[in-house]
Amino acid sequence: MKTQPPPATKVLRRAAVAALATALLAGTATPGAATADSTVTVPAGQNRPELQQAMQAFVDAGFTGVQLRVHDERGEWTGSAGVRKLGQAAKPPTNGRFWTGSVIKPFTATLVLQLVAEGRIRLDDPVAGHLPAFGLDERITVRMLLQHTSGLFNYTGDFDPDGTWVPGISANGDAWLPDRFRSYRPEELIRPALAKPLRFEPGSDQQYTNTNYTLALLLIEKVTGRPYAEELRRRILRPLGLKGTSVPGDQTQLPGPHAHGYYRYQEAGREKVVDISRQNLSLLAGAGDLISTTQDLHTFVSALNGGKLLPSRLLAEMRTPHPKMGYGLGLFVEDLGPGCGTVYQHEGSPPHGYGALMYSSPDGRTTVTGSVTWVDEATRGPAKDFQKLVDTLVEEVFCDGQGGPAQ
Repeated sequence: MKTQPPPATKVLRRAAVAALATALLAGTATPGAATADSTVTVPAGQNRPELQQAMQAFVDAGFTGVQLRVHDERGEWTGSAGVRKLGQAAKPPTNGRFWTGSVIKPFTATLVLQLVAEGRIRLDDPVAGHLPAFGLDERITVRMLLQHTSGLFNYTGDFDPDGTWVPGISANGDAWLPDRFRSYRPEELIRPALAKPLRFEPGSDQQYTNTNYTLALLLIEKVTGRPYAEELRRRILRPLGLKGTSVPGDQTQLPGPHAHGYYRYQEAGREKVVDISRQNLSLLAGAGDLISTTQDLHTFVSALNGGKLLPSRLLAEMRTPHPKMGYGLGLFVEDLGPGCGTVYQHEGSPPHGYGALMYSSPDGRTTVTGSVTWVDEATRGPAKDFQKLVDTLVEEVFCDGQGGPAQ
């Protein structure tokens, strides 16, 4: 029997991207070096020109490369377009590794909810009771961390209520470039954020904040007595066989075949483009520091929504959206409208050059996972085409008469 999802809030992805600021993919740049052809690997008889066209549209809009994986009632479809590396003809690998950015947040939320299922913590526990050393406001609960309703300042920078931008740790733009190999401990990220006033009263609003998920990492470590990466391997990666997924720590190199991301900047009046495939994502501990593949993301999100990682009551909690952003506990909940149904999703990007997509139907049988690379810059590039491209792709898969059936 198919379980009906909780009522979903209609949320436009373009609004969500604005809310996530630098934590999610926010734009593209036009490098002018990507090729216009693509490679597709599909079972015999499964020609999917609509998916190939939707994928190719990313390259036509200026992305250097894209790799895509679709699972639906017609089977599995994989493809890539553009180039793996500027100046070369090779295409991105269809299952290469990439920096996922905020796509790690559903993993982190799942770990916390597994601890809830075991009775080791409760969703409405004050976080201060588990992490007393940080002097957290006693009103902030575990649920508020996962739901982004804590009111905590975002350590990578945040807006004051009057709209003034308050800088945080360098996480994007030209200031990030010389620091991209710097190593951070989670406590180094958290303490400056906690020194700032709350953005709003805990539980009274919703604002996407990396601080919440780095605190969730520390909570997992405190309750289990083991490092976050070990708990992730023990609870999710090994049971699901996710061999291409890892928490890199201070590792800066993507292992195995991968597409390259880039950053464009000005120096002494001259434009320079630097390969940023190597970067240290300890900057986003628990909030954006994950390496994965399209296959592993499919396996994870399918297992999650298929009820293999959490008991039904906690999966329902995870998939119940807050009305402001449509964000539950680690997942965006999106109603695509008539003929399409509900999807559960998260997108992500590290500071620059890479973006990731992970979408699923309520039963986990229909999924879209992918990664894009591009030549980034301080402004993140023109963002006008990104959401339109994602909308088109998702509608092809999840809407009646185009991709898989509405769920």
